[in-house]
Amino acid sequence: MTIDPTGFPALLQDFFQRRLIAERGVSAHTIASYRDTFELLLRYAARRSGRTPSALTLDDLDAPLVLDFLDHLETERGNSARTRNLRLTAIRSFMRHASLRDPTCLPIAQRVLAISPKRFDRPELDFLSRDEIDALLDAPDTSTWSGHRDATLFAVLYNSGARVSEATGLTNADVLLDRASALQLHGKGRKQRVVPLWKNTAAKLRAWRVHIDPAADAPVFPNRSGRPLSRSGVEHRLQVALETASQRCPSLAKRHVTPHTLRHSTAMHLLQSGVDVTVIALWLGHEDTATTHLYIEADLAMKEAALSRIDPHCGKRTRFKPPDRLLAFLEGL
Repeated sequence: MTIDPTGFPALLQDFFQRRLIAERGVSAHTIASYRDTFELLLRYAARRSGRTPSALTLDDLDAPLVLDFLDHLETERGNSARTRNLRLTAIRSFMRHASLRDPTCLPIAQRVLAISPKRFDRPELDFLSRDEIDALLDAPDTSTWSGHRDATLFAVLYNSGARVSEATGLTNADVLLDRASALQLHGKGRKQRVVPLWKNTAAKLRAWRVHIDPAADAPVFPNRSGRPLSRSGVEHRLQVALETASQRCPSLAKRHVTPHTLRHSTAMHLLQSGVDVTVIALWLGHEDTATTHLYIEADLAMKEAALSRIDPHCGKRTRFKPPDRLLAFLEGL
């Protein structure tokens, strides 16, 4: 059976194989995210229509169904608004591609493209104090293989401010310990950056690499089977260390700490040490320094220091009196 080149299955395959991989060359992480989106969407649409995913048409994926699918993600799957928006981004990207490949799809695509991302309140940045970081880094039992790995991993996460995927993706070839000590991190969108290592972090890495496969493409932080440690594995080991660290630093017992908390802590401690915000943006791999400015907004101590430099105004306050009737109307709104 031949596949209709303008049918929905062919358009979706063309979107992944030609548009995303051949033309845009997106990363494997993006491919996986878009794939997961359409697996969820197709299963949802198949249940609604009573047909198999291969039998669906683009008419089945109209704006009302997409909106219902997005609501389903939040209400039934418990996804956050951020995740909802990421799924919508993937769907909209496909609809733009479909409308260019087959102009008859334009009416449906336009209605889906008109769906706006959902606005949401950004949570406050959570970071650890220096004492809390010290307690967490000292928590793993380095007399065991897994404890030695965890201690090195947490030191690397804090030193580099790496995302958990960047740290677990490190291979021996990415670790530079000869002349200058540094890590080569592979970030979002295949962007790479080099982050310098503190002396104690470099020493921990040298001691740890003796216990792992020395091959250039071998993972720096493997699990027991030699494969790269998974995200869930890192989160689990962090919680184990957190329980131990809480005994030394009781404030950690009430904290919700994730690998990303270490990244936030790196940025905040660099900022508090006087490092320029543009350097921190390069350190973390931020494309826009506006993202890094969030750390300035989150640091109450820096705000108080800035406020202390301003002399309080003690003059008598006067109420503004509009000089015109129309201005007075606008002022009263």
